[in-house]
Amino acid sequence: MPAFRLGINYWPARTAMAMWTRFDIEAIDRDFARIAAAGLRSVRFFLLWETFQPEDDRIDRDALLKLEQMLERLAAHGLRGMPTLFCGHMSGVNWLPRWTLDRGVPSGRFRTIANGRLEPWGIGDFYARGPLFDAQRFAVRTIGSHFRGNEAIEAWDLGNEFSNLAIPKSVADGLSWSETLSRELFAASSIPVTGGLHGEDLEEDRNIRPSAICAPWEFATIHGYSAYATFARDRLDPEVVPFLYELVASFSNKRVLVSEFGNPECPADGPNLSGHPCLSEPEMASYAAAVLERLQRRGALGAYWWCYTDYDPRLRDTPPFDRAPHELRFGAWRADGTPKPVAGVLSRVARAAQEVVPARPDAAIESDYYTAPMDVKERYADFLRKRSRA
Repeated sequence: MPAFRLGINYWPARTAMAMWTRFDIEAIDRDFARIAAAGLRSVRFFLLWETFQPEDDRIDRDALLKLEQMLERLAAHGLRGMPTLFCGHMSGVNWLPRWTLDRGVPSGRFRTIANGRLEPWGIGDFYARGPLFDAQRFAVRTIGSHFRGNEAIEAWDLGNEFSNLAIPKSVADGLSWSETLSRELFAASSIPVTGGLHGEDLEEDRNIRPSAICAPWEFATIHGYSAYATFARDRLDPEVVPFLYELVASFSNKRVLVSEFGNPECPADGPNLSGHPCLSEPEMASYAAAVLERLQRRGALGAYWWCYTDYDPRLRDTPPFDRAPHELRFGAWRADGTPKPVAGVLSRVARAAQEVVPARPDAAIESDYYTAPMDVKERYADFLRKRSRA
């Protein structure tokens, strides 16, 4: 049986989402050395869409060379990477190439930043057949073939919480998008493909059906946060992530990786003004241990903490942190490179290398789940009742 896969999500402390334009491979290498020394196996990171595809018919050569360097450093430290394409949504901002914007679509819930400028528009319908769909096909073929067979890549991730960019107009559109891009990306690269679903895809009907959209993927993924979940009992609820995991496993009939879990740390230098629940450093560690124990017992492929590091406080007035200060403090390491207690928990679990025995999740019927109105709180209460009797 394979070992439970322990990994981490990555942006650098000093540059955050500006990593690709303020590229510092030596700092990245030091980070990867720290991650490897902790015993972690995998690093999920993000190809900022506007950097890699500045025009609909052009992939930036310099960006590809930077990605080559990152993969070389990962391999040198015995790590494997999960590059996330079409990013896209990240930390409360939609970072987009200007050519993807549709002047008939307001930016909506998440602000749009394109080439460093705030834009009033959102992205067009990138699921339906058309120029935006074709541009994505061009990207996966070009990037995939460039890295064909690269052993430092464990899987491609099609997108980070892509329903936060746009919601498919139909379940069929989501399936067609996933199926086409996954097929062409695998054909070009010979590397498995997955995609970044998140908790909100299971809290409301976004025309995202795991049975459909996950069908072409090697394995399914899900992101979950007790601090964000509308149905969580409290900020430390350790069953939120296992609940989301079991739903996706049941609906998709696939093995599932929890590719993001975590919670923000409370600020040490003042009150919590973010509006989101937060945890102390000891609470983060105990929360991580509780969630990981449950995921291992229930047969998850693995879990990746969000995220590697706190960000440099000097970034506080820059997007996304100017409107989302809690995003500064999700790290397993502090911005100065020192580990928090949660890093010790992750290291201990990783070094135990516990074998994962696939477990059949409780049967859940997807067509029954996505009813109007969706009663996620009642579903969660039923899940907890079953757990209490187990």
